Amino acid sequence: MTKNAISLFSSSGIGDLGLKANGIETIIGCELLEERMNLFHNNYPKAKCFQGDIWEQKDEIIKFYHANYTEPPFLILATPPCQGMSPNGMGKILNNYRNGLRPKMDERNRLIIPTVDIILSLQPEWVILENVPNMTNTLIVDENDKLVNLIAYIKQRLGSLYCGEPVVVDAADYGVPQHRKRLITILSRNENAKKVFFGKGRLLPDFTHSAEDTPSTRHWVTLREAIGDLPALRAEKGKNSVPGYGGLHKVPLLDEKKRFWIDHTKEGDTAFNNQCINPKCGYQGNRTHGASYDADGINKIHTDTPLYCEKCGALLPRPWVEDKKTGEKRLMKGFMSAYKRMRWDEPASTLTQNFQYACSDNKLHPDQSRVLSLYEGLVLQSIADYDYSFNIHGKLCSDGLIRDTIGESVPPRVMDFICAHIIEISK
Repeated sequence: MTKNAISLFSSSGIGDLGLKANGIETIIGCELLEERMNLFHNNYPKAKCFQGDIWEQKDEIIKFYHANYTEPPFLILATPPCQGMSPNGMGKILNNYRNGLRPKMDERNRLIIPTVDIILSLQPEWVILENVPNMTNTLIVDENDKLVNLIAYIKQRLGSLYCGEPVVVDAADYGVPQHRKRLITILSRNENAKKVFFGKGRLLPDFTHSAEDTPSTRHWVTLREAIGDLPALRAEKGKNSVPGYGGLHKVPLLDEKKRFWIDHTKEGDTAFNNQCINPKCGYQGNRTHGASYDADGINKIHTDTPLYCEKCGALLPRPWVEDKKTGEKRLMKGFMSAYKRMRWDEPASTLTQNFQYACSDNKLHPDQSRVLSLYEGLVLQSIADYDYSFNIHGKLCSDGLIRDTIGESVPPRVMDFICAHIIEISK
């Protein structure tokens, strides 16, 4: 019997690749942005696509499913956005709310409400919710205009029917060559699942990888293992792309100044820590960059990091800005994670939608003067392991859409492991 799935907040359908690998067919997709929905439809042509705000699409999704299917879906996969909330801010917001001060809330956090409405109406056997770890600290205003914790809200509405708990997962623990921590909530009304959950306290599959080799896990997949054999690139005209790789092993150009900083940056370090390159000096003891917490608990960058060698006075190859009128150079404002190289023998840092910006956190190639290529992004997000096309009507979509798709998606390898696991439990 075909296992059907519904994908909510489906973006370009990357997470659904893990479903497809296990014979689960995504029959409905819902996504706000048209360009993402176009990519989704291109890769799942048989799926019914609902493009638009889920508040407006909710009833149509439920109506369509009931009109075309008699059995509940096997799975609903949902990745509703959850906009940042400080872990230390929830108590303060609650106290203010109790004192009559209504907080300013991000309406996107309330998208869990129509999500749960769909779940309760269609009652899938399994539910997978994926989000940022901070989702556990997020507050929303519910349908009754009451302020509630988002996780508590889910349990309140689904707890009598479904079992399961949210768990923070690092994608590297499932063999993805990237540290990417996400909150995965697996819920089920399957009787076997309930036995597993009450026995183990979780429905997640066991980790396959870890920081050290153990009898049950292998070492994390490193950057060197994942992309170390790819052709070299440089963020300079004529050197920033190579043929093949679907036209995606290419990087943005960087101006000469930025290449100068990066050329002198060591693996695992930031250009803010570069030392003197004056051949007559070469002093390596210049103060390095950093940050510290002030009296108010705010993490602030150091403002006394030198731009000129403290021994010979030569300009250091550290990120600077130049006054257009006077030509005076001063150190650029930025944390020590900016203009920073990754390490070969570790998984990559988390890929975001900014992973092709040199100033983004820890995103420089370990030893080449450039950021990661789009193709490397596909590899590190495990998308390259699956059959997926970025062509729409025979034409490759924009670099920006590919970059954003990579940065906002859940690695399909993680979904692959989860789906294989829940299918085994369901037998």
